[in-house]
Amino acid sequence: MFRERYSRMNERISPEPELIKNIINSDNKQAEQIHKRKKLQRPVIVMGAFIICLFTAMPALAANVTSIYELMYLVSPSVAQSFLPVQKSCVSNGIEMEVISTYIHGKTAEIYITMKDLEGNRIDETIDLNDSYNLRIPFDSIAHCERIGYDKKTKTATFLISITNCENKEIDGHKLTFSVNEFLSHKKEYKDLLVRDNLSDVEEAIQTQKAELRGWSGKSSEAYIADSENVIVLTPSKPMKFPVQGIQLTGMGYLGGRFHVQTSVVNNLSKDNHGYFVLKDEKGNVVDSDYSVAFSNDSDKRERVDYDEYVFNIPRTEIHNYALYGDFVTSGMFTEGKWKVTFNLEKSEDHN
Repeated sequence: MFRERYSRMNERISPEPELIKNIINSDNKQAEQIHKRKKLQRPVIVMGAFIICLFTAMPALAANVTSIYELMYLVSPSVAQSFLPVQKSCVSNGIEMEVISTYIHGKTAEIYITMKDLEGNRIDETIDLNDSYNLRIPFDSIAHCERIGYDKKTKTATFLISITNCENKEIDGHKLTFSVNEFLSHKKEYKDLLVRDNLSDVEEAIQTQKAELRGWSGKSSEAYIADSENVIVLTPSKPMKFPVQGIQLTGMGYLGGRFHVQTSVVNNLSKDNHGYFVLKDEKGNVVDSDYSVAFSNDSDKRERVDYDEYVFNIPRTEIHNYALYGDFVTSGMFTEGKWKVTFNLEKSEDHN
């Protein structure tokens, strides 16, 4: 009796339309400010509490206004998740994403999700979510997602999401949201590819430039890279002959007594074309690069160019004893969409 009366009273509560409009227009700015702060200051906490009250009065608003939900998730993930309706499948851009099953055991959850192309052939056995997926979980956790299968007849790819609760508590009873914004497919792999068998004509680099690195790696990177904002690299040249479509060879030469090889990819954020080089002697012995660096040149606003440069500590007098090989991966298709599913993490009777 009391519950029904309370429910009827709650349904009558609604904020003024102008108030809702003001909150929607301002929440993006506030969310950005929260991201920049390690601790929520008092005004933001007050706003968060106000929004929670607003959501309590109007659950439908919380589920449908994405920007307000994002702000609320920053304040209280568990409360924000509770307002999202269960939606185990979603169709966007002619592709369906669906939750197939969940397996909960203690502090660990395993979820199987599929993506199926309803209109074309954009999904294949090489599909890669391109780090665009996002998991919304109302507790501290370690999670990852991997492709585990593909059915060619149904054009369906299956992914496994694994989640472990860092608080050492059972996961059962919580609600989870999984979303994807884009994926790559129709990839090609090149293994142990001969790039150039004669390196005797490699000369000293004439043109060089300073680059601000966006990344570096390798066994000797710490010894060679002291200042990531002033690293000397090859000045990109016109693309040279290269056996991989989608990656350009833009530099090769000696710099500071070391052999440098440079590649570039245009608009790589929608491709993720990449690879690495090795040297092989006549006996097939492999020499890895001492380090590699990555930098970008986006001075042309129409397109961004990403460069990778690999450095080998092989004297110029010995380079004729080696051939240049590499492994590379390129993607042939980039697909965007807005896929999102929300579901309960509950133990099934078969796994109790």
